Amino acid sequence: MAVEMFPQANADVGYYGLPVLKKPVWSWEVPVYFFVGGAAGAASVIAVISEWLDGDETIARDAAWIAAGGSMVSAALLTGDLGRPERFINMLRVFKPQSAMSVGSWTLAAFSTLSAASAFASAMERRLGGWMPLRIVHQVAAPAAATVGTVMSTYTGVLIGATAIPAWNTNVDVLPLHFGASGVASAVGLLELLGHEDDALQFLGIAAAAVETATGMVIEFGRGEESSPLRDGPSGWLTRAGGVLSGPVPLALRALAWRRPHVRRAAAASALAGSLLTRLAWIAAGRVSARDPAIPLALPAATGVSLL
Repeated sequence: MAVEMFPQANADVGYYGLPVLKKPVWSWEVPVYFFVGGAAGAASVIAVISEWLDGDETIARDAAWIAAGGSMVSAALLTGDLGRPERFINMLRVFKPQSAMSVGSWTLAAFSTLSAASAFASAMERRLGGWMPLRIVHQVAAPAAATVGTVMSTYTGVLIGATAIPAWNTNVDVLPLHFGASGVASAVGLLELLGHEDDALQFLGIAAAAVETATGMVIEFGRGEESSPLRDGPSGWLTRAGGVLSGPVPLALRALAWRRPHVRRAAAASALAGSLLTRLAWIAAGRVSARDPAIPLALPAATGVSLL
């Protein structure tokens, strides 16, 4: 006689009437944190590259302030989601390289410190006429902030991909590049809305929009049933809206901007809106994926990772 191993389990209701996976309980602060942190991390890289290439000094200055301001807002958003400031501090008591959450907490702490030090030292150096100690602080902190900033703009994609939630885990190979490109587009968009019209920003915006367009096509046509929350229902429409606004729309507008430069601001605004909607869509799709018993579990691919 065959023995039924889990007699109480049911495909429609999970196990003992509970869903198999726990849906994400993150508040609105988390997707906004993903958006702000991605833009801040990318801005720190743009600031350093602009300095190294002797580009427009105001681009480097504004990008550095975007990075510093974004890091502070990111810390406030993450603390708000955790509920109490001491919870974030407790996450820094131990560093666990195998934990995306631990790496992310340390990354945010380091990035906030370095980006703020770089921006403030540079500002005070200009005010005091090039005082050497401040210049040294800036020259050390700026590239360090850019290095950590690359992690800051991509690790959130790794964070949600390293779970057993099918819609996220199935796209773990796409998420870091997707979030990184989105962060670059957001940083470029903010700089352009501040009035910068450097050709290098235009090329970066085109590259980011091209990556976002390719990512949208992969999700739409190249993934299985696990990715259905990214295509169907309200979460699917939100994903498509974010993908269109961050990919094809700014790509087309930037192509038009070579003859009509004023269109670049519309491309920048579209990219920013798309980037934020995309982050909201991924969280929404994760909630649907976790509670839908018809979606295959991604447990084999997620061995050893956490269930959010």
